[in-house]
Amino acid sequence: MTNIPEHPSTTNALVYDTKSQTFHFNTSLSVPTPDASKGDHLIRVHTTALCNGELDWPTLFPGVIFSDNPDGLIVPGYDVAGTLITAPPASGFKPGDEIIARTHPSRPGNCREYSICRSEEMALKPQKLTWAEAASVPVSALTAWQALFDHAGVRGFDDPQSRGKKILIIAAAGSVGIWLVQLAKMAGLEVVAQVGNLANERLVSDLGASEVVNHKTTGLKAWAETSGPVDIVFDLLGGKTLEDAWYCVKDNGTLISIVDSPKPKMPNELEGNNVKSEFFIVAPNGPQLAEISRLTNEGQFLTMVDSVWNFRDYEGAFAKLKSGTARGKVVIKVAE
Repeated sequence: MTNIPEHPSTTNALVYDTKSQTFHFNTSLSVPTPDASKGDHLIRVHTTALCNGELDWPTLFPGVIFSDNPDGLIVPGYDVAGTLITAPPASGFKPGDEIIARTHPSRPGNCREYSICRSEEMALKPQKLTWAEAASVPVSALTAWQALFDHAGVRGFDDPQSRGKKILIIAAAGSVGIWLVQLAKMAGLEVVAQVGNLANERLVSDLGASEVVNHKTTGLKAWAETSGPVDIVFDLLGGKTLEDAWYCVKDNGTLISIVDSPKPKMPNELEGNNVKSEFFIVAPNGPQLAEISRLTNEGQFLTMVDSVWNFRDYEGAFAKLKSGTARGKVVIKVAE
């Protein structure tokens, strides 16, 4: 381990109690101790961004959430932007580096002034972004990247077999959707974006969508009958929308959801269709995040922050997230 700069022994942290479903602002939580054998880096957290539904993860996925969390400490916020304080000897990062990461939910998150990131989770922060903008990137951008390049069969930005394919992005103006629109456009795909209002129609058009479907005026099934189906469908909403998404994908096409497993939502009348369907959860991936960071720093991508909240105003941040009205990421400023 490199020389450790001075830092306090305790830290402010937001802790969530799953039984009472309440928060506790802890002013004396011990600063975590990095384990060099696991590639741990101690991070001074500047900002973290919240994920919709993350407070339900301990109940829904206890085997994951507590697998590397022996104390059962639930600290929200798995997007992080911060400054590296310590690094293990074999790290490609050094103290003082400004980094971003999607940390694994098997460990406490980053609504605390000091946190742990591992080598395989991190990338250097895009220098052109503010701390709030930087925290908005990892989970959303990695989800979109992995959906397109790891699960939908698009083999990068120069894949001739994918160029010209038509894709539908459901909830395209959301925090993941805006990244999917931009990545797919850059990869040469024709993007159809489903949104819910005029402002979002303009947004996704500006980002590269060639066609926009407003779900308040045109349902997915009705759209598919006149304009579909498409080669790839990305569902970012689930529920009845995921069921209707089946009508929008071609035979031999691909349906990807980040909300629920698509197969049980297949309408009975479509059984037998030869469609690849998949549900996945984003995984930390430092090399992918580094490429996203590089391209973002070059001005290739637009980030979107809905709002920035002071640390002790966390209740407002979670209320905004739960309202479903956030346009972009909800960010908590943990420290300057």
